[in-house]
Parts: sequence; structure tokens; C-alpha cells
Amino acid sequence: MAKQTEQQTGQQTGQQSGHEAYQRELVEPILDWYDEHARDLPWRRPEAGAWSVMVSEFMLQQTPVARVLPVHEAWLERWPHPGDLAAEPVGEAVRAWGRLGYPRRALRLHAAATAIVEQHGGEVPDTYEQLIELPGVGDYTAAAIASFAYGRRQVVLDTNVRRVLARAVQGVEFPARSINRAERDLGAAVLPHEAATAATWSVAIMELGALVCTAERPRCAGCPVQQACAWQAAGAPAYDGPPRPVQAWAGTDRQCRGRLLAVLRDAPGEVAAERLDDAWDDEAQRRRALDSLLADGLVVRTSEGRYALP
Repeated sequence: MAKQTEQQTGQQTGQQSGHEAYQRELVEPILDWYDEHARDLPWRRPEAGAWSVMVSEFMLQQTPVARVLPVHEAWLERWPHPGDLAAEPVGEAVRAWGRLGYPRRALRLHAAATAIVEQHGGEVPDTYEQLIELPGVGDYTAAAIASFAYGRRQVVLDTNVRRVLARAVQGVEFPARSINRAERDLGAAVLPHEAATAATWSVAIMELGALVCTAERPRCAGCPVQQACAWQAAGAPAYDGPPRPVQAWAGTDRQCRGRLLAVLRDAPGEVAAERLDDAWDDEAQRRRALDSLLADGLVVRTSEGRYALP
């Protein structure tokens, strides 16, 4: 028993020293960098509420900040609280989503707002456990809202964070296709103990990945942890894993869906099938895209054979 206790004590000491090294070599320099270089974004301002943070997290999924900013502003002006959105037809959420792409996020955000009203008195819940129970909220989004809106100590792993950790600590150019246990353990090991500092760290490393440690042409000369970066120390070896997916747009079903939705968003009411026919020449692809929009609940067909937002 004494031997086992000594072994456990040694492991704890090693974990503590490793944590301290991460804080010294990685966390503190990135926090200092963030103090100087953080972008002024509305959902980060002191006056921003949890709903603003939540809306931003839904909108920023696979969409650049520059495109999100005007839509986020308009959304918060029209629906400053979850209950304001929940009181509107879901089709209005799809209409206001505009050209952000992946419009099913609008459906999920409306469903989440409805659940917040029904289950939480109209206030965005403040714990990961409650947030992840909301419709359309997964692990990352729940952790991000809990951290950024309420200062909770959460491991927040988005694409940018994962890339910084992969390079700085693991010495590889890109992380695995999906999050694994080793990544989660690393994210927890790096996370500062104090909750407020941990929340700032999560947004700071995300910002570094967005502005400096980018996927293409990273600005390593301006990186605050260049000297401690394992990838740089290894000579910046090129990624040698499975091919990374490249998202096409022109001529795809996604583009066709977008064209059809644009017609419906711009129309004041129902639209005849002929209007949609004019939006895309390829009949087979147009039918396939329209069927998928109907299946996703983004479009409804009336008894008269016309189409509208839900």
C-alpha cells in the first residue's frame, strides 16, 4: 500500500510540474499576447449577455467573423432575448439567417430558444450540463457558452484551439480529423486552475489560432510561443495524415439549396414552383435539393403546391 501511495504521489508531482510548465511556456505568453491583440467583438464585450454569446457561437460555426458581425448585430436588435425569437415563426429565423450558410443552424437556434423559454424561464442556462441538453447544442457549444458567457472552467476545443495545441505541444501541423481522448486530456492539462483565467485562456488560444496560427500560411514570426513550439522545433514537418477534406461550393447541391432558399427568403409569402425552377437550371439537382430542404424542415409545401419558409 505504501509503495502504491508513493507511486501515486510521484504521478501527482509529475502532473503538477507538467501543468506548471504549460502555464509558464504556453499559457502566460498567449494570455499576454491576447491582452494586446484581442479583437473588439460584440459578444466579447463586458456588456454582452449570454444570449449574445450563444447566438455568436451558433453563427460562427464554419462561418468567418466578418460575415457573422452584421447578422449577429441585426439578430440581437430584433431578438434581444431568447423569448423574442421563440415567439416568432421558425421561418423568420431562417429568413434572418440570410447568407451565412448551413441554415439548419437557424432551426436549431430557434429550437434552443424555445427550450430556454420552456425550461429555464427565458434565461440561457449557466452550466455545461444544462446547456448540452438544449436542442442543437453539442459539447463544444455548451463548453464555449459556459466559459465565455459565465466564466466557467471548461475545456473548449474548437478547430483553432486544436490546431494550436497540435503544433505547439504535439509537434504536428494539424490535429486528427475528430477529437480524441489524448486531445481532451491535453486540453485539461493546459487549462489554468482559476476559473476566470481559464475562461480568458480559452478565448485567447482560440484567437491565436484565428489570427496567427492559421491553417494556411501561419504567421510564426509573430507567435508568442514560437520558441516553445514543438512543431517549429521539429522543423515544421508537413502534415502526413489522411487527406483533409476540401469543401467545394460551385455547382454543388449546397449551392443549389442556397439559391432556392434565397428565392424564398426574398419573397413576402408563398412562391410558385416555377419561381424555383428559374433559380437553377439542372432539374434533377434542383429537385434533389428541394427535397432535402423539405426533409430538413427549412421549406414547407402548401396544399396548393406552392413553397414557403416554415
